[in-house]
Amino acid sequence: MSTHRIPLAGVIGAPISHSRSPRLFAHWLSEMGIEGHYVPLHVEPADFEQVIRTLPRMGFRGANVTLPHKEAALAIADRVSDRARRIGAANTLTFGEDGIHADNTDGHGFVANLRQGAPDWQPEAGPAVVLGAGGAARAVLDSLIEAGVPTIRLANRTRVRAETLAATFGPKIEVIDWDRANEAFDGAATAVNTTSLGMKGADPFDLDLSALPASALVTDIVYVPLDTPMLIAARGRGCRTVDGLGMLLHQAVPGFERWFGATPQVTEATRAAVLA
Repeated sequence: MSTHRIPLAGVIGAPISHSRSPRLFAHWLSEMGIEGHYVPLHVEPADFEQVIRTLPRMGFRGANVTLPHKEAALAIADRVSDRARRIGAANTLTFGEDGIHADNTDGHGFVANLRQGAPDWQPEAGPAVVLGAGGAARAVLDSLIEAGVPTIRLANRTRVRAETLAATFGPKIEVIDWDRANEAFDGAATAVNTTSLGMKGADPFDLDLSALPASALVTDIVYVPLDTPMLIAARGRGCRTVDGLGMLLHQAVPGFERWFGATPQVTEATRAAVLA
């Protein structure tokens, strides 16, 4: 009797019906001719640990984790990557004989997206401005520091949250009051929006980019809409822009490699499949 098991993986959140990850993984599995399945799993916080510990017995090799479970995923892991530990959250779990391994690939996805969308980006060329101090901002800060950005001007509507991140990530972080965020763009080489401002259904993006140099690279991790108000305003100043969809695509690559044994490519066909 055959013991062959089709590899399984999934994405866990609450809610999860909005996730584009199943579409992304289905595209890659089909494109590469790999036998496997990737499914969305709506799991409430009270059930999270029990579900995670059950998945390996069902043939799951791993799972992506999204809100509100990223901190819980880190807490139950047997092994934790350095970057997940620094960020304080995990988005990628891999199940092995030595238990649950937790990683955070958001920062990897963020930088890979910038390098693909703007191959001449030089992170060391000048200060970066980061708007927001939530979970995504932690991954962005970690990856910008690792990429060699000299200083990061961090602005958040609630200053104390920005100060907490500055204490975590060290002296490269300069906290800027939200009402002075417009001034923070002066001389910046990179500008990043990690807030929901400008997102469909959220508050409008109303910051003034007039101090931003035309040489700056601007990105917004929001991808609904794909062309956000910040990106439109930045292009109006002559800046290069990179949309946020690529971060979602690139952060998924390490998990796919671990669970399905092949390295997918992020191409225009990948983008089209996810946007379809």
